[in-house]
Amino acid sequence: MSATGRFHSNSHAPRWLVAAGALLLTLAAQATTLTEAWQAAEQHDRPLAVARAAHGVAEPRRAQADALWRPSVVLNASAGLGASDSTMRDAQFSAPGLGTSSGVDFSTSITGGAATRVALQASQPIYNEERRAQQEQLRLQADQGDLQWEGARQQALLRVAQHYLHLALAQEQVRVLTAQSEALQHAATEAADRFEIGSASITAVHEARAQLAGVQARIALAKADLEIKRRALADATGLPEPGLSASLPARAATDARSLAVWQQLAETTSPQLREQRLAVDLAEAELRKRAARWNGATVDLIAQAEHQRLAGHGDFGSARNAGLNAMVGVQLTLPLTTGGMRGAREQEAAAQLASAQASLDAAREQLARDIHGAWLALRTGTEQVSALQAALEASRLREDATRTGFDAGERTSLDVLNARNDQAATRLQLAQALSATLLARLRLALLAGQIGETDLREADALLAEELQNK
Repeated sequence: MSATGRFHSNSHAPRWLVAAGALLLTLAAQATTLTEAWQAAEQHDRPLAVARAAHGVAEPRRAQADALWRPSVVLNASAGLGASDSTMRDAQFSAPGLGTSSGVDFSTSITGGAATRVALQASQPIYNEERRAQQEQLRLQADQGDLQWEGARQQALLRVAQHYLHLALAQEQVRVLTAQSEALQHAATEAADRFEIGSASITAVHEARAQLAGVQARIALAKADLEIKRRALADATGLPEPGLSASLPARAATDARSLAVWQQLAETTSPQLREQRLAVDLAEAELRKRAARWNGATVDLIAQAEHQRLAGHGDFGSARNAGLNAMVGVQLTLPLTTGGMRGAREQEAAAQLASAQASLDAAREQLARDIHGAWLALRTGTEQVSALQAALEASRLREDATRTGFDAGERTSLDVLNARNDQAATRLQLAQALSATLLARLRLALLAGQIGETDLREADALLAEELQNK
């Protein structure tokens, strides 16, 4: 028996491609756009919610910074049991009508009396280097919180895009493998029928069935992966998991800007670098605070009033002592020695500044490498897409030629199956390249601090083209 046999063929697209196209149209019509996914994720993404809550400390820190140089008022009040004994000797005493007496002794005694004290003090800082540095640090920390929130939001945007495109790739793999399985099922059935009538060999039957079993095993894995990817996007966006679908771009994302332009943008607007610069500013403020010549010295304008009262019985009968003190003036506080603490803290602050500067340099170098890598990924991805598009067209022509050769008895059924498999593999490689190129473009924008909803709308335009081309 011949090992060739015949497959049904015509001038139209193969059945497995028709089936794939129908399935694509069904799912693509229901696909969520990338912008819609992001809008949902803004209110549902858990890591973004954590970053939003952490960002809530920024404004309170600015309020704290403003309050550091405002007047403060403190009220102290106390009440309880008290005792007081006092003796004064050789005092001079004078009173109207009594004349003047010298060598007079006075004694007071109160035991177990009622004691009260009320004190009110208002102060306004005039000079306080530590407080000034603390104010600067609080404002820098608030700015740092803003940058952290900005970076977290941009990271979330890229994360949603990754989930979205991973789902789109998983769907594409299931679609292509399902269509391939249907084509192999048809080929296996036809080979078995032809074997029964003696126009095909048993080898053709076994080849078709073996390839069918292999594709069915891949479908099982692909479906499991699809469920995982769909769950990831549903968790990030809060969108209903059943029926959640995504689309792949129809063409490669591009950007005409040079590597030097992207590097310059990153140096200016990258949240990562800006945050590292703020860390250096914070360390410098701490060092200025610790290295100040009059470190610890403060000058405050103060106003205070105090009333004390003690009333009860003592050695001389009932008695009451009361006093009222008040003062308005300037208060100077100057530490004379700190036991080496000041010098140690200054050394610590200097070391922290050196560490922050080294971290900034390392972050700048790493960012430059990351920008270069993403830019190359975008550039080579575009070239790869063009090559794979040409390869896909060539694989279609190869399959047509192989089918023609099969009809003429010059090719085997295995040749036809291999041609179909190669076309399916090329289709998946093209889908992966399109997805990777779009992600490289988004990651490049993220690294430069330029990613935003405009990028998503541009990506959606590519997805819309994909829907129109199906």
